Amino acid sequence: MNDKQTKGAFDQVKGEAKKQFGKLTDNESMEAEGRLDKGKGKLKETAGDMKEDVSRAFNDSSRD
Repeated sequence: MNDKQTKGAFDQVKGEAKKQFGKLTDNESMEAEGRLDKGKGKLKETAGDMKEDVSRAFNDSSRD
């Protein structure tokens, strides 16, 4: 797991917490901020996944 994947997963958890807190307190802006954080986290995690895939492909091809 690389840094982007870790940060992405953390942002998703943080975003979900904000979203749920916003729902609980009827705070629409907090809820929206949570959805935004969660979306950013998914993007970071996907970028990290792609980085891992490229790294693996490069390492596998250099062994041939």
